[in-house]
Amino acid sequence: MNFQPYPFERLKNLTASIIPKKQGLTLTIGEPQFQTPLLIQDELKDYAYELRYYPKSDGEDYLKNAQLHFIKNRFGISLKSTQIIPTFGTREVLFNFPQFLLFDTPEPTIAHPNPFYQIYEGAAIASRAKTIYMNLEKANDFKPILNSEEKKQVNLVILNSPNNPTGATLSMDELKLWVKWALEYDFVLLNDECYSEIYQSTPPISILQASYESGNQEFKNILALNSISKRSSAPGLRSGFIAGDENILKNYRRYRSYIGCAIPNPLQRASAKAWGDFCLSEDIRKKYAKNLQIAQKIFPQTFISPYTFYLWLEVTEDIDFTQKLYEEEGILVLPGSFLGREGIGKGYVRIALVYEENILKPALKTISNFLNSYLKGKQ
Repeated sequence: MNFQPYPFERLKNLTASIIPKKQGLTLTIGEPQFQTPLLIQDELKDYAYELRYYPKSDGEDYLKNAQLHFIKNRFGISLKSTQIIPTFGTREVLFNFPQFLLFDTPEPTIAHPNPFYQIYEGAAIASRAKTIYMNLEKANDFKPILNSEEKKQVNLVILNSPNNPTGATLSMDELKLWVKWALEYDFVLLNDECYSEIYQSTPPISILQASYESGNQEFKNILALNSISKRSSAPGLRSGFIAGDENILKNYRRYRSYIGCAIPNPLQRASAKAWGDFCLSEDIRKKYAKNLQIAQKIFPQTFISPYTFYLWLEVTEDIDFTQKLYEEEGILVLPGSFLGREGIGKGYVRIALVYEENILKPALKTISNFLNSYLKGKQ
């Protein structure tokens, strides 16, 4: 298999010879810098003794019930236990689910957004699948599109709404249209919803809600992925779920019993506590909302989605900008071209808004001032 280097490896190589003039900040990775709530930490410590037990590949009932309760509380949908699988984060699902789904398909095709979370590409390579890039550009409001011929060809469509890195988010009507196409053209539709709990005021829609509202209440061909990494500032717990079509999940559940992705029991205990919390997670959401507000004031000419913790900033020459910003100010951002293919993402940088206000605000002001002088120098 010929996998491309990860964006952070490429960034390391890009900046290896640069000695920054100042001590700055790393704003490249979407890793929350807010403390994991103590009730989650305490639950992990209190159940450390359960490390002596083998974990179930399908997850313990207490974790599954906490996730079902989250879905009911957040999206207003009551799922059966057969319609959800607790997972070891969502990255492993995004990589192994396409391999499971497409194994018996002679010439499989996957469609996913471009730019994208690179695990989508890795899954396509591992599945020996042809890839259709759904290019996210300013001209189409960074929304994914397939033409009629592509809808006929595709076996699996991966959406990512709210989107990393652009922040573009599909409305109820747009998601319902995707549900309609999934049934009409008989492809599996998987929405990566790991950013669903980062928003300023109005929460974004789940593909499960759109499916239910469309009359597809058994979620045929429809699956949603979610995680507590951002919601609870706990990426180290590796706790996620895949939910939706129980006919697909029935066989995927059996497949998972072979691949060794069971969540250790103490992590399941802490994860259940996190999924069941709706107060401390709201405090974390408000921190992100405040950071978005700060970014909107500092970059008034840039559209910043209310459903993200990334700033997708247009800079004209992303590689050069990244190198010079790091050299002059010590601040690391991620070139957009590292996240896309075929020229998509070029000219943008991704900036992670993951720090406390007192740390993030001066860094964003520095980037804004640097960008202004950088663009003047290009005129």
